[in-house]
Amino acid sequence: MTTDAARDDDTARYDDRGEVPLAGYAALACAFAAGTGAFALVARRRGVRLPERVPPWDVVLLGTAAYKASRLLTRDKVTSFVRAPFTRRTGEGEANEVVDEPRGRGPRRAVGDLLSCPFCASAWTAGALVCSYTAAPRLTRLVCGGFGALTVADWLQYAWTWTQQTAE
Repeated sequence: MTTDAARDDDTARYDDRGEVPLAGYAALACAFAAGTGAFALVARRRGVRLPERVPPWDVVLLGTAAYKASRLLTRDKVTSFVRAPFTRRTGEGEANEVVDEPRGRGPRRAVGDLLSCPFCASAWTAGALVCSYTAAPRLTRLVCGGFGALTVADWLQYAWTWTQQTAE
């Protein structure tokens, strides 16, 4: 049997090191789908109607809020307590953010991957915000406005830091 054929027969391993927690990822995907489905069922039973359209401004607001919420969840020092059971601190990022890496195996590793990746977490934060927008659009716009204000404040902090560094 050739090396490639042996690798193809080894279905227990997804990568060369065998470190990808596929079962954990599948469990997380199922949890996301189940949560979304449960929300849809409860919303329908309570008579929540889907918006006929989502204005572009709301898409920008939801996107900005999902961005900021995912950064807060995955990079903020104050939310380290949420990540600590699943990740290990490996360094300091820009603007006083921290960098964590996943730890453990199986589901623990999969959750660590999710909680250490702002891109991964943004799908979950966007999902939660869209569900909230469906049930309570005014409240969700207010919350998203707060996250949007934080994002603008971050940009202003970066601009101020850049201005100071340029002046020196």
